[in-house]
Amino acid sequence: MDDKLNINLMIAGASYPLVVDRDQEELVREAAKQVDIRVNAYRNFYKDLPNEMALGMAAFQFAWENLRQKDRNDTAPYTEKIKEWMEVLEKNFKEQD
Repeated sequence: MDDKLNINLMIAGASYPLVVDRDQEELVREAAKQVDIRVNAYRNFYKDLPNEMALGMAAFQFAWENLRQKDRNDTAPYTEKIKEWMEVLEKNFKEQD
């Protein structure tokens, strides 16, 4: 059985033919829907906004949110602090022996 699927996405009035994994189809369609929702929101707010600018603004918003989320998931500061505490604890335990 072929695990690839040919689909056609409509985003901002344009058709995008894609080949996707069958198990990713729902996620791909939802992503396209989210882009379309944002583009339409920009079009509604800025009535004379060209498609290219609406798409660019939506892309920027997604990128910005992605970077913000990435910063939220950065555990490096916590990992460093835990290492510091572990060193302090190990030093104290060694001194008690």
